[in-house]
Amino acid sequence: MGNTVTSATVLAADSITQVPQSSTSKYPHPHKTFEGSPPPECPMHQKSVEQSQKYTSECPIDHMDLNEINPLNMMPAGNQNPAPDQPFKLPTDRQVSSIPKATGEGEFWVYPSQQMFWNAMLRKGWRWKDEDVKPKDMEDIIKIHNANNEQAWQEVLKWEALHARDCGEPKLKSFGGKAKDFSPRAKIRHWMGYELPFDRHDWIVDRCGKDVRYIIDYYDGGAVDAKYKFALLDVRPAMDSFDNIWDRMKVAYWRWRFSAEIEQEQQKAS
Repeated sequence: MGNTVTSATVLAADSITQVPQSSTSKYPHPHKTFEGSPPPECPMHQKSVEQSQKYTSECPIDHMDLNEINPLNMMPAGNQNPAPDQPFKLPTDRQVSSIPKATGEGEFWVYPSQQMFWNAMLRKGWRWKDEDVKPKDMEDIIKIHNANNEQAWQEVLKWEALHARDCGEPKLKSFGGKAKDFSPRAKIRHWMGYELPFDRHDWIVDRCGKDVRYIIDYYDGGAVDAKYKFALLDVRPAMDSFDNIWDRMKVAYWRWRFSAEIEQEQQKAS
């Protein structure tokens, strides 16, 4: 499954369409972690909680008419119909993320179904006949895709914690894939002999009315682990504002300072 997962993840679908709540999982609730067999369901919730939350669109990864493009993720609407030559049936149920959506109160981003993912990969040029794809592969691909996005959001929240006093509830406003548009940091690392990321996303986070752009570089981390994680994520605010530059300078200093102290303590203990 390794090659299948990698190539399919690079072509990952980020299509966004508004969907009714009935199109999501039976127990739609944002999941903070992917413990156990991710992504899990949360059946133990009261109906009042379910009704108080609204779910529209889906995840956080063409040459088409601009009217067909959703500006929130620069992708066309999701397609739940089976492809003409599709070798097996795929589920159309979708998983609600833990990532709050900036366009509405109580809304969360919803990940694409396996069928939507399949169609999006075909649209981007992937051909299933070139690979030995099985239904279990698509199930794993979706879990990997969702786990990576959840991991990315947790990294974003670490940066946003620097501004917790000003904004305690940052939300994801929009995002887009830039797989071949390598960031300056990725290019510098490549010049130093490191591998290039296999994907890049730019996320726009709504910090209580202020748009903050984050760059996420995805590097191959080897085999998929038990929590369906295989990518190494380099998440940081873009250096396009003084606040972002100052945040990165502070964090770089803290990393240097505390790493030195830990190293000194380890040397004393030995």
